[in-house]
Amino acid sequence: MMQKGLKDNMAKEFFTDEQVDAEIERLKKSPHVKLARREEAVRNRRRQYMYQLRFYEKKGKELELAGITMEMLNCISAEEDDYDGE
Repeated sequence: MMQKGLKDNMAKEFFTDEQVDAEIERLKKSPHVKLARREEAVRNRRRQYMYQLRFYEKKGKELELAGITMEMLNCISAEEDDYDGE
């Protein structure tokens, strides 16, 4: 004997194209869907920022091993500023 919940779920497996389109439109307007999508976007943005910082840390370590310092980069930057001003 099937449980009532399982039987109801099986009946819901057969949607017409029109029913699917109507449900999609309903869900797109749902404030709960909008809230969850916004939360996901914020979470993903924070993760991307974390990955970017990890990349910069790795690159900074490589630059340090190559003997490049912040002072050297500041000098290069100042020289470029002088060149642009001419």
